[in-house]
Amino acid sequence: MTVAPPTKGPRGEKVRRIFERFDANADGGLDRSEMAALVVAVNPRVNFSEEQINAILDEVFRTYSEFIDADRGLTLSGLLRTYDDGAGDVDRDFDALRLQLDQPPPAAVSDPSSSHPPLPAEEPQPARRGSKQEIVFDNTWKIVEDLEILIKRLRVKQAKKDGNNNNNSDAYSDAGWSRDLGPSDSDRRPVYDESGPDYAVFLKELNVLRGQADSARSREEAFDGQMAIGRSLYEHRLYKEALTSFKRACELQPTDVRPHFRAGSSLHALGRHAEAKEELLLALEAAEAGGTQWAHLLPHVHVNLGMALEAEGFILGACEHYREAAILSPNHYRALKLLGSALYGVGEYRAAEKALTEAVYLRPDYANAHCDLGSALHALGDDEKAIQEFQKAIDLKPGHVEALYNLGGLFIDAGRFQRASEMYTRVLAVWPNQWRAQLNKAIALFGAGETEEARKAMKEAFKMTKRIEVHDAIVHMKQLQKKKKKKKKLLRRSSNSSGGGGDGDGPDFVVVEVSKFKRVGRKTTVRQELASALEIRAFQMTIRLGRCDVELLKKEMGEADVPVSYSGTTGAPQRSIRKAALEIILRRLLRSLKAESFQGAMRAINERILSVLDASGSGRVDLAMFFAVLAPLCSGTPDRRKRVVFDALLWRPVNETGSTQIKRTDAIAYIKILRAVYVPSHGVSDMMEVHGESDASKISFPEFLAMFDDPDWGFGILSTLVKLEEGDRKRHGRHICAICRYPIVGSRFKETRSQFSLCNRCYSEGKVPLAFKQEEYSFKEYGSESEALKDKCACFNLHSRSSQGDEAD
Repeated sequence: MTVAPPTKGPRGEKVRRIFERFDANADGGLDRSEMAALVVAVNPRVNFSEEQINAILDEVFRTYSEFIDADRGLTLSGLLRTYDDGAGDVDRDFDALRLQLDQPPPAAVSDPSSSHPPLPAEEPQPARRGSKQEIVFDNTWKIVEDLEILIKRLRVKQAKKDGNNNNNSDAYSDAGWSRDLGPSDSDRRPVYDESGPDYAVFLKELNVLRGQADSARSREEAFDGQMAIGRSLYEHRLYKEALTSFKRACELQPTDVRPHFRAGSSLHALGRHAEAKEELLLALEAAEAGGTQWAHLLPHVHVNLGMALEAEGFILGACEHYREAAILSPNHYRALKLLGSALYGVGEYRAAEKALTEAVYLRPDYANAHCDLGSALHALGDDEKAIQEFQKAIDLKPGHVEALYNLGGLFIDAGRFQRASEMYTRVLAVWPNQWRAQLNKAIALFGAGETEEARKAMKEAFKMTKRIEVHDAIVHMKQLQKKKKKKKKLLRRSSNSSGGGGDGDGPDFVVVEVSKFKRVGRKTTVRQELASALEIRAFQMTIRLGRCDVELLKKEMGEADVPVSYSGTTGAPQRSIRKAALEIILRRLLRSLKAESFQGAMRAINERILSVLDASGSGRVDLAMFFAVLAPLCSGTPDRRKRVVFDALLWRPVNETGSTQIKRTDAIAYIKILRAVYVPSHGVSDMMEVHGESDASKISFPEFLAMFDDPDWGFGILSTLVKLEEGDRKRHGRHICAICRYPIVGSRFKETRSQFSLCNRCYSEGKVPLAFKQEEYSFKEYGSESEALKDKCACFNLHSRSSQGDEAD
């Protein structure tokens, strides 16, 4: 058995040349000044401060102390290990230094950690990125060399047939953030034609090499061979074939962390995220059972497990694993980046900014981290710094789609429409069929006053995706154009007749105070109540609870095995559960959602509900109270929703088992939380002061209903919310809102004297057209066009009877 030399193969040769480039005194080590020169040279676009350089060097010399020679510094083996651990990219650094492999090799540098001299660059090397695994047996090297030849032959043959395969994978951010755009994993990897004869020949020869590995003299050598084959295949993105070898390695050594880890990574790359999660959990279990033997691999297992969970939609669970990886390896800049991106994804912007700032400090040329840091800063309202971060990402990678797209959105928010249009044009240059970028470009052009160009861009967006919202936007734009032309004509007439006129750029409406809005009939919704209900309805649609029957909550309560604990801030017993575990329950309730949609739902739930239930930041919530808060927004009749709320409160440990009554104080606390979550703008009533915290009395379900339906301090707004749910698809013929000019969907509010109509939103905001300015407005609500027709018929019959009566008299 022979240990392979650390610089074997093209990759090792590149590391050696980089090492020799900066070993100025040729003593076989890189001291602090030489390492500083290397860091600066391979990051030409970054202006390091002296403090940053010292921090990077301190981290390198501390982490790789076993490779530090006291007199000379970091050895060649140490530099290779830093690249193997992912601290740098060999190919990128080699290109940045403009080195060439075909140059005559300089004299070999003596490395005291290895007794083997460097070998020629022609000899291939298996992939070892991010792993400390090395090939152990000489026979394995021969197998890998043959495999490299087979892969190269396959790629050459398929390249001739398919032409150039454009790969824009560098234009997208790492996994870890739910975004509007971004390719799937399958879009990021090169496509091999698996149906052609070339691939069949490759598989046949590959199976021969696998057979050679399996026929080794010992189980250890067979394992070494299968792992090396898998790593080489993975490096060339032949993930399916790599998985076969890693699975075989798992069979040979079931308790070894490495094959499970590699198999999980391959499954993730193939888009089989649930299977990847299972393999990575096995790897985590083996690593934790192995003590310090696998300590170096444990952070990488946590990172990949977090990515697998995030791909399935479990973003809170992913945060836990990214955080654990960052704790185990504080200099793991990618773990910090992914943690920051995931925290951004759940709406925890301040924590996201902190993690992403640390990531770019450790790796200043990390374009993806700069991009996501820009998004976090924008969410926090610091737009100037956000623009700087987006620009840094674009400077590092000029075709970075997400940085360009997000910068375009920021410019639209700031009213800089021309600059926004330029950003979206650059996005479309990289990704021509991105309909969201095309639609946003149209909006930017319209904002810049280029109406005709905006109309063309909007039509292009509709060609890319036949979505109804794009069609509605086109119709709306046409209406605005007609309205603008009509307004110009009126202004010209006014100018001709009076010799002057305004510019017509002001709003066409006025916001009227609440007291001037009168209702006709009790069925017409109160304006303020409708505004709150619309906000709750928007939240309900975001978290997709319309797809979750309230009975499923009841079923979860019956099946949940959550022990009673005293971990809450009140000291009272409760069924306390971690947020990541709660996320799993929610995934069962919303199983029909795609991963990205579920992430969006979790973000809204975390921001609005969990932030109230976990005000102390403990990371745990009361499951029964959570179910009770969620129930009013689930699908089902209002009566069933209220019943499940009561059952959830009855399920709490503070209430006696088997009882049919709940504590009054428990009901009061629930309604206080409910209003804090859903009606925060109205403030929280001083219920505890009014009714008393020490009240030991109990209430039945009918008594609870009276509290719940109270319009002043209960949740009587539920009836209005249900009305909005039922009106989602109700249209009113050709009626359009007099303010926003969109077709009216849901309830229509008709002003009885001036006869104009408003949609839900404009009525709730108190907007009325300037042309119909009055001292007072009277509105009647119509849930559907049939109601309006019935109302007309009733009026007609009334007039008919009146006229007949006049004749009789």
